[in-house]
Amino acid sequence: MLVRIAVLGFFAVSFAASASAQELAPEQARAFIAGKLFAYNCFDGTSGVGRIFADGSIIGTILPPGSRTLRFASLPPGTIRVTRTSMCAHLPGLPIDPCFKVQKIDYHSFRGSLSGLSFAYCDFHQRNPRAALTRREPAREPATAMAAMRPRP
Repeated sequence: MLVRIAVLGFFAVSFAASASAQELAPEQARAFIAGKLFAYNCFDGTSGVGRIFADGSIIGTILPPGSRTLRFASLPPGTIRVTRTSMCAHLPGLPIDPCFKVQKIDYHSFRGSLSGLSFAYCDFHQRNPRAALTRREPAREPATAMAAMRPRP
């Protein structure tokens, strides 16, 4: 009996989680993403942190799969173009401008996938660098320095 309840509960939670993913229209996606810092992990193992600005420029880092070298990357204004019907990337040298589907997972994360290729996706989670400053522990002095400061009897 408890197993049945657990299985039904699992399916109810997983259904609610999948139902909560909301596909955003291009202008909604721009408003949700622009100017915020996101960490990302992609289906192929690529990861990093980046920010897309309202002018369509991008700045961030990228760690290719199998590499230990984190690289800085920036793309000029107009790289991400939002029209009434689509959100696409304009990259010089590519014969087409790949377009994206943006699914909002919750208030701080979304999944971006290539239109028509749902297996090619990246998951993005919003980061707040100011919050990270407040979570860090203060630097501690080495034990030997603390011992030297104690008064001797």
